Amino acid sequence: MDRQARGGTLILGGGFAGSYVAKLLKKQGATIVSLENFMLFASMLPEAASGTLEPRHVVVPLRLMCPHADLVLGRAVAHEPDRRRVQVETEEGFLHITYRDLVVALGAIPRTFPIPGLAEYAFGFKDLADAIALRNHVLRRLEAAVAAPNDAHRRRELSFVFVGAGYAGVEALAELSDLARDALRYYPADVQATPQHWVLVDAAPKILPEIPPRLGEYAAEQLERRGVDIRVGTTLEAVERHAAVLSDGDRIPTSTVVWTTGARPNPLLAKFGLPLDDFGRVKIDSTFRVEGLPNVLALGDCARVPNEATPNRPDPPTSQHALRQARRLAKNLRGEPKPYRYRMLGQVATLGRRKGIAEVLGLKFRGFLGWFITRTYHLYQLPLVSRKLRVVTDWTVALLFKRDIAELSMLGHRHRLGDE
Repeated sequence: MDRQARGGTLILGGGFAGSYVAKLLKKQGATIVSLENFMLFASMLPEAASGTLEPRHVVVPLRLMCPHADLVLGRAVAHEPDRRRVQVETEEGFLHITYRDLVVALGAIPRTFPIPGLAEYAFGFKDLADAIALRNHVLRRLEAAVAAPNDAHRRRELSFVFVGAGYAGVEALAELSDLARDALRYYPADVQATPQHWVLVDAAPKILPEIPPRLGEYAAEQLERRGVDIRVGTTLEAVERHAAVLSDGDRIPTSTVVWTTGARPNPLLAKFGLPLDDFGRVKIDSTFRVEGLPNVLALGDCARVPNEATPNRPDPPTSQHALRQARRLAKNLRGEPKPYRYRMLGQVATLGRRKGIAEVLGLKFRGFLGWFITRTYHLYQLPLVSRKLRVVTDWTVALLFKRDIAELSMLGHRHRLGDE
């Protein structure tokens, strides 16, 4: 079955970049092909994992965000550039969607290495399912510590290893350590007396290498003050069911290893006949046009986006840059194409316990003010007033009431009728 993309524009991917292109095209319209009917705001994923934010509030329904776009739930599986059409696999079968302009915004997937035991025993931290699963797992480790037969077993259950000291790893560790600390006050005295061991591992010589050194040093100082064991210049060598083996020779007894070491472009790009660079990113010019395919554009984490404001350095994979790319690309589709130029406003990150770091227009902030600026900026980026209000309500409740420590791993696993 064939159908025409609404307004002539077909967008592959309903993530941050793709959804914002559809939103900014307004009444011109577009058709979005996405596996989910929502856009995940990944910057708030650590807070969803810790329970500070309701998980539904960090996603935005695409039909609400992009009222002038059609949505097809499915996966693009083939591209025929000569016929200007894409084959999409849906729950009901295959269909072909023809287009005038194709926007590729397929994003990235977690980058992994052939480390023994990684796939079997480690947790990822890429999407909402990962965040919810990790929250439930951390809370179950506290319950396992209660049932532990000895002190060594309790220490193992209260040890948590995070691999990757970029934004995702640092913020996830900070938020989840806050969750565990708050939850432990309701547990028996022997569990409360057992030291928690939170380990942050990265091959780089320092944590948060993307930010100015002074802010990175402050972040490391704050984490170490909270007892976080930072292992820089160190790699993960193997993951066992109840241990993590590091390159410094240490074998850490633990039931929790979290892998947050970055991402790589979606491997589906190679199937679509698009020119790719050595890192698997789509090659485009400064107006987002794909080399050799004038009717195909790309942006976001899956593309090597040249920025005329930083001619020797393509854009990094951040939501800040994806939003500015989407704005320029949508304007190019609606009028005369102009090259993309954007100078970064700054960088922000939270460190838990109402502390954060921020660099805005060359000014550096840390502590409570850095935390407040980070939250404010994330709220600004979040689309829809209704979602902003829900998030502000969650933050207010978190300030006034104690953290919810319910473990809900049964969600999504219904009981079959007749089972006892």
